[in-house]
Amino acid sequence: MRKFSSYGPIDKTLHYHAPRQELIDLAYQQLLAGHYITVWAPRQTGKSWVMLEVARRLHAENQFEVAIITIQSAKSETAAAGVLQVLITQLSMWFGREFPIIQKWSELVTLFSSAHFSKPLILILDEFDALSEEAINMFANEFRTMYMMQRNRLTRENGHLLHGLALIGVRSVLGIENVSGSLFNVQRGLHIPNLTEAEVMGMLAWYEQESGQLFEAGVKERVYYEFRGQPGLTCWFGELLTETFNQHHATITRRDFDIAYSAATDALPNNNILNIISKAKQEPYRQWVLELFKTGEKQRFHYDNPQLNFLYMNGVIDQDVVSETERYLKFPSPFVQKRLFNYFANELFHGLGRLFDPFESLADVFTPQGLDIKALLRRYQLYLQQNRAWLLKDAPRRKTDLRIYEAVYHFNLYMYLQQFFQCKGQVYPEFPTGNGKIDLIIRHNGRVYGLELKSFADESGYREALQQAAMYGQQLSLTEITLGIFVERVDEANRLKYEAVYHDVTRGVTVTPVLMETEL
Repeated sequence: MRKFSSYGPIDKTLHYHAPRQELIDLAYQQLLAGHYITVWAPRQTGKSWVMLEVARRLHAENQFEVAIITIQSAKSETAAAGVLQVLITQLSMWFGREFPIIQKWSELVTLFSSAHFSKPLILILDEFDALSEEAINMFANEFRTMYMMQRNRLTRENGHLLHGLALIGVRSVLGIENVSGSLFNVQRGLHIPNLTEAEVMGMLAWYEQESGQLFEAGVKERVYYEFRGQPGLTCWFGELLTETFNQHHATITRRDFDIAYSAATDALPNNNILNIISKAKQEPYRQWVLELFKTGEKQRFHYDNPQLNFLYMNGVIDQDVVSETERYLKFPSPFVQKRLFNYFANELFHGLGRLFDPFESLADVFTPQGLDIKALLRRYQLYLQQNRAWLLKDAPRRKTDLRIYEAVYHFNLYMYLQQFFQCKGQVYPEFPTGNGKIDLIIRHNGRVYGLELKSFADESGYREALQQAAMYGQQLSLTEITLGIFVERVDEANRLKYEAVYHDVTRGVTVTPVLMETEL
C-alpha cells in the first residue's frame, strides 16, 4: 500500500501522487524541440520530480543522451575552476565515463562535443540557483552562445551536441537579481504550480480506495483549503493524517483532522515552513510580510519588485488574481499564514507581564450567561494603555511614517488572549481570505465565540466590516459575533456612535462593535 511522502522526489510505485501529465508533456515537448528552459517554483512543489519524469521519458526513447544532475555543492565555490569541476564530476558520475578538466568558462562548450557524446544531449541541472550570481551569469552567457551556435549552424559538424537544456531553481533565475540585465534571453520559463483541488482530492480518494478507510464529509475539502495544494505541505499533512495521527478507525473524522492540524501548527518541525519563516523574518522582506497582515486594503502584486519577487519565489506570498488585469498580494495558504502569524506573535510578545491581579475578580468577563467579549476587550485596552511604553518600545514601525504596523496590535491581542485564558479555554486565529483578514476564535466552556479584527479607516470601511462580521458569524453558525476595531483615539461621542449594536436581519447575526484605542 502506498504512503504520502514529502521527502524528496516521490516514487510512483510507493507514494500517492498526482500524475501531472500535462505539465510533464509541456516540458518534454520544449526539450524535444531543442529549447533551453528554466523550471522554477518554491521549494517542495515537485520541480525535480516533474523533470525526472521528463528525463525518463526521453531516455526510454533512446534518441538522446539524457542527464539530470545537481550542482548545489558548487554554491560555495567562487572561482570558475571550482564550479566547473563540480559539473565535470557530476557528469562523470552520471554517465560513468571521464570528462576533461576545464579551467575557463569559454571551455564549457568543449564538454558537449562529439568526443564525449555519440548522440545529442539533453541536460537538466537541478538546484541551479544555489550558485552565486556571478556563476549563474557566466553559465548563462556560455549557454546562450551555445544556443545561438546550435540555431545558426547548418550542420552539426564542428559544433556541439547540447540539444536541450533545463535549469531548475526556486526562482526564475537569469536576470531577476542581475542589475545589468539577463544575458540568457533565449530561455523559456516553465512554472510548476500547486496541485489543483481535483488533484488533491484524487490522491485522498486513492488512499480511501487502497486502505478502505474513508474520510468524514468535509475533511478532504479542508485539506485542500488549508494547504491550497502546495505539494510538499499537502503530502506532509497527508502523512500526519493517515499515519502519525491515524486512529485506524473506519473513518478519519474532523476531530482527527483537528488533532493532526494542531500538531502541524504548534508542535512539529517542517523544513518547508522553517524555510518560509527564515525568509519572511529577514529584512527588507519582513516589512512586506507585516504589511500583508493589514486588514484595511489590498496591495498590488508587482513581479518586477525584487523584494516581492524574493518572497513569491520562496513561497511566502502568492498572487491573488481578482481579474485579468488585477493582481494583489496574499499569503499562499491559511496554514502558511497561521504559522507566520504565530511566529511573529511569539517573537514580538513572548512576555506580556501581569494581565491582572491574582485576587482580582474576573466576573465581568466570566458571567453566568457566558463570556462577555466586550468586557474582555475593555480589559485589553486598559492593559495596552498601562503597559504601552515598554510593551511597544521595540515594535516594528513602517519606514514611511514611523507608525507601528497594524499587525503588531493583532499579534499583541492574540497573545494577551492566549495568556488570559491559559487552561480556561482555547484561542486560535483564522484567516478566511489569505490577504489580511484575521479572525480569532475563542472556545470556552463548550461554546464558540467569534472575534473579527479590523482597524478603523473610514465610515464606509466600518460599514463594510459590520457586514463581513455578520457573514462570518453566519459561517460559524453563530447568532452573535464581536467586531474588534483598533483606532488610535476616539472621543465619547464617536465611541457611542460606532459601538452601536448592528443587527443583520438577513443573516440572523448580531454584531457588537468594540473600539480599542491604541494611543494614550
